Formats: sequence, C-alpha cells, structure tokens
Amino acid sequence: MKNFFSSIRMRLIPASFVLLVTVLLAACSKFDNDDNNNNSEAAGLMSFNLAPDQTAIGVALSGSNLTNTPLAYTNYSGTYQPIFPGNRQVESYSFQSDSSVATLNYNFEANKYYSVFVAGNNGVYTNIVTRDNFDSLSASSGKTFVRYINAIPDSTKPTVTITANGTKVIDTPAGFSSVSDFVAADPGQIAVTVKNGSTIDASRTISLEQGKVYTVLLAGVPGATDTTKAVQIKYILNGNLATGQ
Repeated sequence: MKNFFSSIRMRLIPASFVLLVTVLLAACSKFDNDDNNNNSEAAGLMSFNLAPDQTAIGVALSGSNLTNTPLAYTNYSGTYQPIFPGNRQVESYSFQSDSSVATLNYNFEANKYYSVFVAGNNGVYTNIVTRDNFDSLSASSGKTFVRYINAIPDSTKPTVTITANGTKVIDTPAGFSSVSDFVAADPGQIAVTVKNGSTIDASRTISLEQGKVYTVLLAGVPGATDTTKAVQIKYILNGNLATGQ
C-alpha cells in the first residue's frame, strides 16, 4: 500500500477568493517538511472516484498516499487536501489489489485549488485533473456557480443541459472526460439532464444556494441494467465564496 503523507500545514490563497469552512487551506502557515523549503506554499486537491467498476480507489501524488481511506464509487475526499506544489505524478490505484489504475503528471501551482476525477470502466481508466478557478468568481453577483464533469464512458457525446429559473446556463454536447467551466446561475431549483438519444437519458432537479460553488457529477455505464452502475447525476458542494474581504 502507498505511504501516507506525513502531517503538513499550509497557507491560504488570497483572501478575496477563498472558500470557507471545511474547504479552506489552513490559515497563514507553511509546509513543515524537510523536503520542502520554508517559503513554499500549498495547493489544495479534491479527489473523486467516478469509475463504476472500481469500488475502492486510492489517489497518490509522487508515490505518497493522498486518500488515507479508499474512495467508493461516486465518493470523494470531501475537502481540498493540502499538497506540495510542482510537477507531480498523479496515480490512482486499486485498494483491493494495490495495483495502479492510471497515472499522469501535472504541474500544481501554489495557492491554487484542483480536482482529480478517476474515471473509466472495464479496465480502461484515466485521471482527469482540473484547476478549480475560484479566483474568477465573485460572491457579490448574487449568483450560484455550477459546472459538470462527464465521467460516462460512451463513444457518442451526450448533451448536457443545466437550466436555472427557466434559462439554460449550460446546453452542450460533452464527450467523456469533459469538464465545464464554472458558470453563474440563479440560485434555487436547477434542472440537470444528460441525454444521447439512445443509451443515456438521466435527469435530476437539485437546489443550489447563493454564493456557493458546485460540481455536478455525471457517471455510470450507458445502458446498464444494474442500478448501481446505471447513468446517474450527483453533485457536491466545493465551498462558499468569501464576501466582504
């Protein structure tokens, strides 16, 4: 099994763009590790398992474990975890077999937030890394912010539609591994659909709150008769945009 991270401390991104509560990077401290110089700051990484046939996924960076406990299918780390910035190898692996599922290298910047989505099915997997650009979002707009990831392995691009207050804020074909930008929407009831006219047809209504940032997770196997693997729509709260700072 991968070696767990030693205890580390980290520093905030600029206050006007921080996320509050559990997704904060701990205030005004630095990494405490002999391998890292005293002036280096942290990045934050949230991890997701969106691979339907992988029931226990771990994520490691440069050989050190990020997920201390396995992520079940559609589960995620719950918070942005502190990581060392720089060019890192991102590896997802099976807890059952302790074997690698997928790897890639990614350059993480200090004081930035990122997500890694483990996606795929039936022996073919990929790690999808995105920078979560909260610094471009404003809490003063009175809006909520939402994006999607299409983790449905299918050769035909489904159309993803997100409608808020009768207005389509997202309406686009989205291939496997597509991640949209965060878009502003009116808070309240949001309708989400994903369809390809044949094997993918799912919809859900969710409630999003003002000043908060969300990711809609589109996952599952097209045409699956097993309800645990059928195409589904879930969502998570990335965090709250800071105000008045």
